[in-house]
This record gives sequence, structure tokens and C-alpha cells, in this order.
Amino acid sequence: MTDTLTIALAQLNPIMGDIPGNLARARNARAEAAASGADIILFSELYIIGYPPEDLVLKPAFQLDAMAAVEAFAKDTADGGPAVLIGTPWVKDGGLYNAVALLDAGVVQATNFKADLPNYGVFDEKRVFRSGPMPGPFAIRGVRVGVPICEDIWGPDPVECLSETGAEILLVPNGSPFDALKRDHRLNVTVARVVESGLPLVYLNQIGGQDELVFDGASFVLNADCRLAAQLPSWEESVAITRWRREAAGWVCAEGPLAETEDLNAALYSAMVLGLKDYVNKNRFPGVVLGLSGGIDSALTAAVAVDALGKDRVRCVMMPSRYTSQDSLEDAEAVAKLLGVQLDSVPIEAPVNAFGEILGNVFAGRAPDITEENIQSRIRGVILMAISNKFGPMVLTTGNKSEMSVGYATLYGDMAGGYNVLKDLYKTKVFELSRWRNQVLPKNALGPTGRVMPERVIDKPPTAELRANQTDQDSLPPYEVLDGILECLVEGEMAFEEVVAKGYDPATVKRVEQLLYVAEYKRRQAAPGVKLSARNFGRDRRYPITNAFRDAR
Repeated sequence: MTDTLTIALAQLNPIMGDIPGNLARARNARAEAAASGADIILFSELYIIGYPPEDLVLKPAFQLDAMAAVEAFAKDTADGGPAVLIGTPWVKDGGLYNAVALLDAGVVQATNFKADLPNYGVFDEKRVFRSGPMPGPFAIRGVRVGVPICEDIWGPDPVECLSETGAEILLVPNGSPFDALKRDHRLNVTVARVVESGLPLVYLNQIGGQDELVFDGASFVLNADCRLAAQLPSWEESVAITRWRREAAGWVCAEGPLAETEDLNAALYSAMVLGLKDYVNKNRFPGVVLGLSGGIDSALTAAVAVDALGKDRVRCVMMPSRYTSQDSLEDAEAVAKLLGVQLDSVPIEAPVNAFGEILGNVFAGRAPDITEENIQSRIRGVILMAISNKFGPMVLTTGNKSEMSVGYATLYGDMAGGYNVLKDLYKTKVFELSRWRNQVLPKNALGPTGRVMPERVIDKPPTAELRANQTDQDSLPPYEVLDGILECLVEGEMAFEEVVAKGYDPATVKRVEQLLYVAEYKRRQAAPGVKLSARNFGRDRRYPITNAFRDAR
């Protein structure tokens, strides 16, 4: 019976579908762990293929390649080095499972299948996987190790089964996406399982961006007394070594890294940076291009882009019209200078006039209205897409969650693009993060120290500048009111009476609800963007476009 154990935690950033690349990174991590004397190395949920695979995992050739890679990795363990616990899809008796494979002594020793398949929010695993039986522990180096997979610890039954069948330590591989509330939820859940089982628990999470999801890592270890014994960094790859000893009451993690945790603004900003960085790099775009208007949304988007990719991979374009103020011209130039990015100027007056002439006969007798405003926005979209086509960078859109909620955006205009950094960030939070970034250089950021935008960009009234003397508040309630109502309706799914009871004007609540519902068709055509909240549009909140229901009647 062994009295010491060294467990390596491989908090890595897999690339969806890159099975050879993910295997190569796993081999490097195992070699690093072996050099530190590890007995076991733990990888995250479905690590070998990336997470979440969606319907890709239903492809038989994909399943076979994943299993072949795991079996090839198993042969490496004949060297006497660390045993491996790795997440993988696994086919058995005609069923496809979300599995963890134990690799040791040159072979796949055993597999464990995820029992509790999540089917809510961003998860739809029941669509693609078969539920496994209640798990039992693996015997590894003389220790009975329980390996519940992610959702298996969000309810009590799988851990209870492991405890009753003799597990001594819980090693939990996860694919847990970031949102603003997730860290407290994770800690509450894991503490509950530790208290119920009396067992220490390792929570290992992946990092990296995958489409609209971003994973923050932030893996940790709780001892049986619920004391935090190890904390891995957020937003960084790490092969962390934890050293354990057997005491009279059971196993104790006696040594492990203790990284500092971050505040919410730092977490949100890092999520936007890593989400964009991985979306661009994993999809092999050379860089990004965006319209820099002199407003706060495009300024913050540009700052995130530079922090994610570096200034040489970010191109900005000012597209002035007759309504563009001198302040906006100066502010866009100042932002570009502070960030060190290329700023092109492409005036749109000529194409606007051309459209006026082309449509003159069709529009005869009609006064100018929002149609002419949208034409300006769509001309800007065409210009950005032309630059993208000619030079290769992906277009970033710059709309925030407040605007996306109520449809304050133009289809095929400012909504045209490949990715939206601010899609899940309300306008009031845009202001807050802009002030924060002006004061803080985030870790791993490639952008400059100090201010990234003039204070005037933050302080001046927001405007689309599509007509004379226009401000957002001409069409919308003040953002602090709008965002408060939207949080009630979107995140809270509150009834009309509940929202009004919070002190909001009934007519304003009714109007915001109407705008929220009728903008669904626009959101279905919006660019993807990183999920930051507990309930984002698209992955979480899935409403029908055709919808006659109104709570505020």
C-alpha cells in the first residue's frame, strides 16, 4: 500500500477536431509530469477531441480516430511513467459514450462513462451520447480513484456510488464554460460533494475558446475538510504537480500551486480576449478588421483585439459621413494612436449620394427616415467586408448586448461580420470595463500599458451618428434603466409584474419587452460572440422568431 501519490493536472487548451495535435500536446504534458515524478496525470473532459464536439462526435470516422489516438497514447505508458486519465468518446456495444480512459502499463486498462448527461443551457449531450452506468473507482498505483465526469458531480448520486464502492480520492475532468456566476457555483457544488463523501476532490477544467464558449481553467483541489489545497491560474495552460500523502483519516493534498484569483472585471475581460484570440487563431485568420467610429463600443472592441492578437494583426477603418462629428474623428484617431494600430479613412458620402440617386425614383414622395440611416450602415458593412476579402482579416462587429437585445442594430450593416466581442456585454458593463482597461493591463495582454481610449470616448453620450444630433437615448431608455430591465427579462425570465415591482415604469417595461421579442429575427443572423453571462443569446436563450406571446398585455 502506497502512502504518497503525485498527481499532475493537465489544464490545457485542446483544438476541436485536431486529434493528432491534441495527442501531441498530451504526450508533452505527460513527459513534463514524468520529469516531476508524477504517478498519475489527469486530462480534461473529452480532451482528445476538444469540447463540446456537438454533432461532429456522431461521425463514425471521427470516433474511430479518437479511440485510435487514445490506444496509441496507451502504448506510451509501457515506459513505467505516469498512468493517464484522459477524456475521450468511446464506442461500446453500439453505444457512444462520453468517457474517461485509464491508460497504464501499455494498454487501455479501463473506461468510465459519464452517467449524468447535461441537457440544459449550452449543453445537449443527450442528443449525442448514451448515459453510462453509475461509476466505480479505478485502481491506480494501489489507490482507489473515483473519476466522475463533469456533470456527474452536480448531483449527489455518482459521487455517493463512488464513495460506497471504496473510492479514496475524486479526480473530476471537466469541460465547464466560463460565465460571470460560474466560479461560485463550481465551488458550492464541489464543497457539497466533499462534505457528503468525506473525500478530497480534484476539479480539473480545460481552458480556451471554442466558438461562442470560452473555458477559464481555474482548476482546484479541495481536501476532505473543504480546505483549498491547490488553485491553478485562470486563462493559462498549466501542467501542475500536486503531492499527496495518506493520513489516518484518508488522503490529503499536501502540496500544490496556489494561484491568485481575479476579480470579475478581470475575468470578463480575459474571457473576451481569450475567446477572440482562439476564434481567430484556431480558424486561421491572419487578423481582424473593424470600423472605429470614435465611440466606446468600437474602442473597447479594438482594445480587446489588440490585447488578444497584437497591434500588427488589428486594422481599423474610420468611415465618416456628413453626420460624423469632429469629436468622433479625433477620438478614433486617438484610440488608434494609443493602441498603435493602422487606421484607414474611407469616407462614405459618395456611395450614400449614389444610393440616393439610384433610389430617387423609387423613393419619390417619401421623406427620409430610418431607411437612409440603414443605407449608411450597410455601406460601411460592404467596405469592411471588401477589406476582409482583399486582405484576409475577419470583420469584427461591435454591437453590445443592450443593442442586440432590442434590435438597435442594422442587418447586413453594423451586424455584418464574423465575430462580436461585446455580444454578451450590456452597455453599462461596456462603460465599466472601458474605465477598468484604462487603468489595468490584463495579464497576458499584448496591448499597451495605460490608457487605450480618451476619457471623452467614455464620457460622451453614445450615438450612431446616422442623422443630425442623434443620440442613442433618442430611441432607447437610459442604459442604466434599459440594462436593468433586460437583466430581469433575459437573465431572470421575470414576469412583467415582477419587473415593475422593482421600480421600473410599466410603459417602459412593456416597450422593452416588445423590442426584445421582435428583434429575435435579427439575433438569429448575428455574428457569434463569446458567452460571458449565465444566459447569452443563441447558446442559452433560444426563443422562437414567430412569437405572439406578450407578458405585458
